[in-house]
Amino acid sequence: MSVDLRHHTTLTPAVRRDLLDVYTDVRAPLLHLPNYGVAAFTERLERHTADPGFELVLGYHGDLPVGYAYGNSVDADDPYWKRMAEPLPDGFTDDPALAVKEIGVRAPWRGTGTARRIHDALLARRTEERVVLMVNPLAGDGKVQRLYEAWGYREFNAQAPTAQSPRLAVMIRPAR
Repeated sequence: MSVDLRHHTTLTPAVRRDLLDVYTDVRAPLLHLPNYGVAAFTERLERHTADPGFELVLGYHGDLPVGYAYGNSVDADDPYWKRMAEPLPDGFTDDPALAVKEIGVRAPWRGTGTARRIHDALLARRTEERVVLMVNPLAGDGKVQRLYEAWGYREFNAQAPTAQSPRLAVMIRPAR
């Protein structure tokens, strides 16, 4: 299945619609949970698009959006670091990192390498030396975290970004 990758740094109405279409399909089993509902996602998306260095990669099979990944730069003052469960080593946040905020791929494209291609395309244009992401260790009975480990990530901390969210593993790897 060929997938065309498109980079975006702003969300036009069409791009927003395509992203929401993929999100609601990918997260359908979880949409009843407060942290995964469309309203909660849309609120996060609004914040993330306003953050420094926002970038989205959408994958398309023909005209059908099939997957996405997006993130933004986080520097020393970003609240991202302040919610960590364990103190960070001195100097850890001196250099900005890319925080991957969301990755999602529709079921027919899972296991095809599409998620990895979209992820790698997001990293390809970035200048940050490190990339971080959060994952629910229970997602897919641990399968999602193991996938990220196969991509070179290692768990280094934890956080619960909101009162409604589960405790998430924070993972890191070099951007290249």
